[in-house]
Amino acid sequence: MGGRLDLTTIQIALLCLAAFTGGTIDAIAGGGGLITVPALLAVGLPPHAALGTNKGQSVFGSFAAIVRYTHAGLIDGRISRISVPLGILGSLGGASLALLIRPEVLRPLVLVLLVAAAIVIGSGRVRLTGSTSSPRPHLALWIAGLALVTGAYDGFFGPGTGTFIIAGYVAIAHLALARASAEAKVLNFASNLTALVLFALHGAVFWRIALPMAAAQLAGGYFGAHLTVARGDRVVRVVAIAVVSALLVKIAIDMVRDAGLTS
Repeated sequence: MGGRLDLTTIQIALLCLAAFTGGTIDAIAGGGGLITVPALLAVGLPPHAALGTNKGQSVFGSFAAIVRYTHAGLIDGRISRISVPLGILGSLGGASLALLIRPEVLRPLVLVLLVAAAIVIGSGRVRLTGSTSSPRPHLALWIAGLALVTGAYDGFFGPGTGTFIIAGYVAIAHLALARASAEAKVLNFASNLTALVLFALHGAVFWRIALPMAAAQLAGGYFGAHLTVARGDRVVRVVAIAVVSALLVKIAIDMVRDAGLTS
């Protein structure tokens, strides 16, 4: 699958710019793939290779964001110990399900979920939990369920995963947006890495393209996390609403286009 594709220096530079921008946005509120996947398609990658190569470069941005968030004390590991294993399991299941069900089936549901996520994130009714103990049993179950479902969604379909996780942490664990964004990157990294392994095993990652973009993603992911640490909830809320709006428009356009092709 991962055939040869020769790109010009300018094309590589533009892809790196897209990776930096996508990494910055993704570290703040998720949705970086809205920039990087279309950019990869624009230079001639087939859809499966665009998705695989996107995973190959985006995990670096997630990792850089995690490093910055950990340094700022926004990730303490209590939630991650629950979310990471379930996110990996969900991603494996979602990627397997994608072989049986067309992702287009999910689009109407995704539109509804995006509106719900926008309401949760935009409401402003968030607070930082003051407990320093491990999550209560019932809360741990909710976090496990969220990780399993969003991990499966990421492996199966993908758009808006990080934003959904942030909204879930706000609604379920009552985390402040900055903390929710930080914790979301850990789960998102786990599900992305799992999907990347599957794509790589099927030869769907163009590493000659992914690696230069990965360097830009590292910088973008760290920069986006730094903005979140410095500006707090406000920057997460603004970027998240923008990401949700862009996703709503994109998915609605895709649905209309597909309806036109089948009519």
